[in-house]
Amino acid sequence: MTEVCKVYEEHLDRILEAQANLPEDEVVLEVADFFDALGNPTRLKILLALMEAGELCTCDLSAITRLSVSAISHQLRILKDRKIVTYRKDGKNVFYRLDDEHIRDILRTALAHLSEVK
Repeated sequence: MTEVCKVYEEHLDRILEAQANLPEDEVVLEVADFFDALGNPTRLKILLALMEAGELCTCDLSAITRLSVSAISHQLRILKDRKIVTYRKDGKNVFYRLDDEHIRDILRTALAHLSEVK
C-alpha cells in the first residue's frame, strides 16, 4: 500500500518553489518521450549492446536481439528521433552508436541503482 498523508495540508512555500523551478511543458514532454523510448525491452537491449560494443550495424543488432533487420530499423528510428543514438554510413553498412556520454551515464546509473541490495 502506498503511504499518503493522513491529513490534507498544503505547504505553499514548497509548492511555489517547485512550480518556479519546473521546466517548460515542452521540455517535460521531451523528457517523457526520452524515458518512454528507454521503457521498451528491445530498445533497451539495443542500447545496452551499443554501450558494450561502442558501435554496431543493423545486421549485428539483428543477430544480438534475434529480430529482423526491419524490426531493428524501426526501433532504431525511434531511438534516433529522440536523440538517443546516432549513426554513420560506411559503404553499404550503417553503424549505430549511443548519441553521447550522457546516454551511457543514464544507462550505467539505472543498472547500478537496480543492482543495489536494499
